[in-house]
Amino acid sequence: MFDRETQVVDCRHGMGLGRGGGLAQRGTLSETGRPDVIAVAMSPGRRHITKPVCELTYGMRREEIQVSVLVLNTGSGVPDTNMGSGSFGISPEEIAQINRHKVAVIHTGNIRDHVVRKVKAILEQADIPAVVVCQTLVDFEDFALAGIKTRLVKPKDSDILAKGRVMEIVTGVTRGESCSREKLNELVKAVKTTMRSLEN
Repeated sequence: MFDRETQVVDCRHGMGLGRGGGLAQRGTLSETGRPDVIAVAMSPGRRHITKPVCELTYGMRREEIQVSVLVLNTGSGVPDTNMGSGSFGISPEEIAQINRHKVAVIHTGNIRDHVVRKVKAILEQADIPAVVVCQTLVDFEDFALAGIKTRLVKPKDSDILAKGRVMEIVTGVTRGESCSREKLNELVKAVKTTMRSLEN
């Protein structure tokens, strides 16, 4: 769908790399002209954005969605079962960068509990509607049980632990592998639906 050259050009030059420059790596913010959507990526194991974040970003931009990219400074490595290794975190500066946008696309991995915990850690501080992209099957109920408001399921007021909310979920997107056109289309639809809901 996207050849390798196109992906590399997009990652290096297509994001308006005013900060960081070159191949995006941990702690990198790549801002677009209009702060509509920010794609939040976990820290990469190598010195580039973990595939398929470049493809997700490119797919949204092809549909004229303005997308910034934030590669978190922490969060690399393989966390233990309870994420007790301290392998994930987010700084106040990163939260401020996320909050400057209208919608966050949060790309995580393939362990359901870790996906929920990472999204929760972000949305506890970032007051923003989010589209979650991951490999594992996860649903609105999983996030609501963790105290996160969602489009379809809301915790009791006394149980709400997050400022942000999950609006859409796109599953079946594998870290480190190319993203299918079907999943790109699903993501674009989810983002556009969320953007429209903010206008109403």
